[in-house]
Amino acid sequence: MTPTELASLLRAATQKVFRTHDLDVDVIPETVVVERPRSPEHGDYATNIALQLGKRAGVNPRELATWLADEFAAEAGIDSAEIAGPGFVNLRLAAAAQNQTVATVLAERAEYGRGDELSALNVNLEFVSANPTGPIHLGGTRWAAVGDALGRVLAARGATVTREYYFNDHGEQINRFARSLLAAALGQDAPEDGYAGEYIKEIAETVVGENPGVLELPEDERLETFRADGVELMFAHIKRTLAEFGTVFDVYTHENSMFERGLVDESIVQLKASDNLYQADGAWWLRSTNYGDDKDRVVLKSDGNAAYIAGDIAYLKDKHDRGANHLIYMLGADHHGYVVRLKAAAAALGYDADSVEVLIGQMVNLVKDGKPVRMSKRAGTVITLDDLVEAVGVDAARYALIRSSIDVNIDIDLDLLRKQSSDNPVYYVQYAHARLSALARSAAELGLAPSTEHLELLDDESEGDLVRTIGDYTEVVATAATLREPHRVSRYLESLAGAYHRFYSRCRVLPQGDDDPTDVHTARLALCAATRQVLANGLDLVGVSAPERM
Repeated sequence: MTPTELASLLRAATQKVFRTHDLDVDVIPETVVVERPRSPEHGDYATNIALQLGKRAGVNPRELATWLADEFAAEAGIDSAEIAGPGFVNLRLAAAAQNQTVATVLAERAEYGRGDELSALNVNLEFVSANPTGPIHLGGTRWAAVGDALGRVLAARGATVTREYYFNDHGEQINRFARSLLAAALGQDAPEDGYAGEYIKEIAETVVGENPGVLELPEDERLETFRADGVELMFAHIKRTLAEFGTVFDVYTHENSMFERGLVDESIVQLKASDNLYQADGAWWLRSTNYGDDKDRVVLKSDGNAAYIAGDIAYLKDKHDRGANHLIYMLGADHHGYVVRLKAAAAALGYDADSVEVLIGQMVNLVKDGKPVRMSKRAGTVITLDDLVEAVGVDAARYALIRSSIDVNIDIDLDLLRKQSSDNPVYYVQYAHARLSALARSAAELGLAPSTEHLELLDDESEGDLVRTIGDYTEVVATAATLREPHRVSRYLESLAGAYHRFYSRCRVLPQGDDDPTDVHTARLALCAATRQVLANGLDLVGVSAPERM
């Protein structure tokens, strides 16, 4: 019995009690909260439903808890129900019922943990979207890992997800990039406002190699050559780097296309028609204060050129026009102002402001030998995705970036991520999967296979803890999707690995020496197979491999 199944059972039992005592069943929530107590002495699970409903039902919570405990204890699969404190009910499950979770996992396999409660969402998930003026830096690398994991988690709970990368290839930063490439090709220092680093020299050399005589062209033509070819080469590098990191996008959209396809003009016409765009001081302004912004925003400057927000407005409309009903933007710590601005733009265009969701991520720091790492050989003062992967590998890099909430700054300890020890979180989780894989091979050599026929024999405390931890997985994934917090999956995997290692140290899974195999052995093999499956499912959600050997 998983926590979700237990919650459904408790809700049905609560309805029985309310009808028996002529209470209003409409106050019972759709989902009864079921939690695992901190101490095993308090039972396998606990619920606060009596405390939650006592006042609404007009009954003392402890008295209501008494009625509920009696009904819960009478349900099949529940061994006991005891009242605690002002109205908590602690529950102990029958071993046979609790251990059915193992059979559920082995039946559902890769589908275990998936659901469809988000099936109404057609999500456009935009993340990374780094300017094509250099390699992806460490902040973008965090989004590459977290954004990809979030997309996987949302899809696991039924959402349709389009992963999108927005190339900012329109504007002054591209002109500075082009001038920097030209300066490098001419053997000159980078412009004061330009870009430096070994990658600039390499791209410049490639452009010259592919365009013989480019340096002899008139200045405007050679600058355009470096701009067009340089941006394309940078695009190719970014895409390749992301793919090698395990992050693949469904759509790549160029900011410049918003202008070339006339989408900026279309959105401006629409906003003018709805009177959400007005003219003042020679410029056209969005009435964003009508929708919660702290000031109106210039969309068209007095010189007739589009302001930066014009492209954002057109892009927002384009996403909706392509079928998305929910837009998630994953932005850096310096983009807080975009939250209200984008919501205001959506509302001005006639969409629900809540269809726009902005996630703000904090900074990443690298630490080596206990000291911050500040330099990159390839990119001046910027640490890149390539640097991190070269230092610790894809799996360790992804896992380290995903396992913390995006709300906090994180320190990535390069020395720790290279260790093959339980101190290294990704090694700890992957080692559990590899250890289980080795166990399965050993069992096969003995002619033993997992069996769910006698799961009631799994009655050791460590076995119960492992089963309950497996049972938590579905709710963890659902919560991670709802709260947009894929780090919950990583932390759960560490808990599951810990529960497995504790179980393995207490319970012998395979027969020893000349001992004959028993039903306990095959039941424990089933528990191990279920654990291995859930570890693999969870690692897949965070985009990290589940090794068979380590």
